[in-house]
Amino acid sequence: MSTSNRFAEHEHGDSAHTHQARPQGAQPLAIAVALTLGYALIEVAGGLWSGSLALLADAGHMVTDSAALLFALAANIIARRPVSDRHSFGLARVEVIAAFVNALAMLGVVAWIFYEAIDRLRAPVPVKGLGVFTIAGVGLLINVAVAWTLSRDRDNVNTRAAFIHVLGDLLGSVAAIAAGLIIYFGGPLVADPLLSMFVAALILRSTFGVLRETTFVLLDSVPQGVDYQKVGRSLAQIPGVLSVHDLHVWSMVPGRSALSAHVLVDDIERWPVVLHQARFILRRDFNIDHITLQPEWLRKDVPDTAIPVKRSS
Repeated sequence: MSTSNRFAEHEHGDSAHTHQARPQGAQPLAIAVALTLGYALIEVAGGLWSGSLALLADAGHMVTDSAALLFALAANIIARRPVSDRHSFGLARVEVIAAFVNALAMLGVVAWIFYEAIDRLRAPVPVKGLGVFTIAGVGLLINVAVAWTLSRDRDNVNTRAAFIHVLGDLLGSVAAIAAGLIIYFGGPLVADPLLSMFVAALILRSTFGVLRETTFVLLDSVPQGVDYQKVGRSLAQIPGVLSVHDLHVWSMVPGRSALSAHVLVDDIERWPVVLHQARFILRRDFNIDHITLQPEWLRKDVPDTAIPVKRSS
């Protein structure tokens, strides 16, 4: 037997009763855009002039990051829009989409670096070592400033995705500096493409981490670190609960989880107590703060998906 709307209990987890996760990070992203875009064109010209793949890779990172950071900034601003009749959860997930797209773009950059590096291993290209060192040194300072700015907001997945891009730039600058010094002091030209491939491999690992996290959110998967079966058993073991069914647990955005379920109780009069205990357990044990529970009673048929009660003796 289904309940009427007056018995449907909904818990938002905050006093404002809002569905929207409040995004942050617009100011760090704006600063990052200005610094990265300002030096990107200089490093592109320097890479073409010096003939260094390591410097071109670093320049390619910065050019890509300029667009990625602008995208992230726009997504951050859009995500701040309030809930509406069409978007009842708000637009916070736009940031997750932006982070996912940024990570995909980074995979393209990494593929290009590997392709160019392999080509240059076969046919080394003359490189102006001192010029590479000078340009990459200034780029390193810019990237350190941008990375420090973004690191102050590590809770925002969109900012973290942008941080990975900038981290790639930073590592690229270090590789370009090393390549410039090696070649300037008479070392082999293959140092330039080899160091570029090393940086690309490091970036690849971080990029896959962002792709995994954002994919879980976009697919409404159970949050990482949350045991779905354990959540159901915890609810089913509350005194007065007969079974739990239609249980769904998902991430609204990284760091904010939601849950909905139907709860079969033996006495509807006990529902306020059951609801209070359910909220407490879900927050304490699973960090779930957006909770929707629908009580049911006097039901003779138990769904196949129901999680039965298993009382401890």
